[in-house]
Amino acid sequence: MSSRHIREAPPHTIQAMSASERPRERLQQHGARVLSDAELIAIILRTGSKGQNVLNLADELLREFGRLGGLARANYEELARVKGVGKTKATELCAAFELGYRGMLATLDRTQIHSAADAAQYLNNLHALEQEEMHVLLLDTKNRLVGSQRVYEGSVHTTVIRVGELFREAIRKNCTHIIVAHNHPSGDPTPSPEDVAVTQEIVRAGKILDIEVLDHVVIGSGSQFTSLKERGLGFER
Repeated sequence: MSSRHIREAPPHTIQAMSASERPRERLQQHGARVLSDAELIAIILRTGSKGQNVLNLADELLREFGRLGGLARANYEELARVKGVGKTKATELCAAFELGYRGMLATLDRTQIHSAADAAQYLNNLHALEQEEMHVLLLDTKNRLVGSQRVYEGSVHTTVIRVGELFREAIRKNCTHIIVAHNHPSGDPTPSPEDVAVTQEIVRAGKILDIEVLDHVVIGSGSQFTSLKERGLGFER
């Protein structure tokens, strides 16, 4: 047979890989949960770019945007500018992440957060951490939980925190309220002067953005926590 009649698998595609390495086949045989983030993204992308296979492109995207969370928050324009992605792949990625988000909302247990105690209970895993983390609870008009995210890891003070980061997801998901919480690894939930200063900045930004900051909760050891709102620290009485 003439070589011109032999159809070779195009380079830099999933089809060009061995069967045991193909994410699509691995998903079919073992289920989606066994695949890495890069493999799942590779299935959406389908093909790589010149000199780069699709898994490498997926890995590059994850590195570029700070792993999966950052990639999911990237907008169309940011994705389309990445070499090897372009308009079509950027569109498909945006659609996939939006479907995932809507699916999560459709199945989410709409927990209602009515108090600092509710917030502390929801985030009770923070009490055992060895370093500070700041989390934001995203709430709708009825104080139902829309989602939560870790926004900072490390010391909580005004020189490190970019207040806009705390509201980014709330704006994206049309949330009307947020609760901010962070832990004290020492186990003592007493708010520090830095905690109060950060709270003032957050509350001020919330008013500008028309997103009400319901509380800032400091979580200590065991079941200990402190509500800055209840103590009137950083919030106007």
